[in-house]
Amino acid sequence: MKRKRLIMRTVILLAILIAVGYAFYSNFIADHSIAQAGNASIDFSLEDLQGEPHQLSNYEGKGVMLNFWGTFCPPCEREMPHMEALYEEYKDKGVEILAVNVNEAPLTVNTFVNRYGLSFPILLDKGMNVTDAYGVRPLPTTILINESGMITKVHEGGMTEEMVEEFLDSIVPQE
Repeated sequence: MKRKRLIMRTVILLAILIAVGYAFYSNFIADHSIAQAGNASIDFSLEDLQGEPHQLSNYEGKGVMLNFWGTFCPPCEREMPHMEALYEEYKDKGVEILAVNVNEAPLTVNTFVNRYGLSFPILLDKGMNVTDAYGVRPLPTTILINESGMITKVHEGGMTEEMVEEFLDSIVPQE
């Protein structure tokens, strides 16, 4: 009887260890990113805070900085003012910033947007469909898309003002 109990406990412990190991591997070690430089961007349509739809393919011919973020994310909070400071200048050069909020309530997002006076489109990814389609894991993640709809760079983590400017420069459409 004791032997059976020991075997059963060992099997259960082993199963738990395998499950924890797999969870650790799949969340922290395995590369989930679908978006990679050289791949075509994945078309999507998301609504902004005013309920207006934005479809990525409508921006073809422009460079697009696609930034996945959350209000709870300190690096996201630090990079937003840098993006806002450069938005108008680069918009005139044919570059659009699309900030995709990942699965937060519109009221929370709107409060954040008002606090920082953000004027670029803030898109709401309710249910994380676009976030999952691009394989985005850490926030913030920024995906640069050229005027042909091809991904030129994927950056995970926060950005300094210099980085934002360098990234925006890299996707100005060539004439």
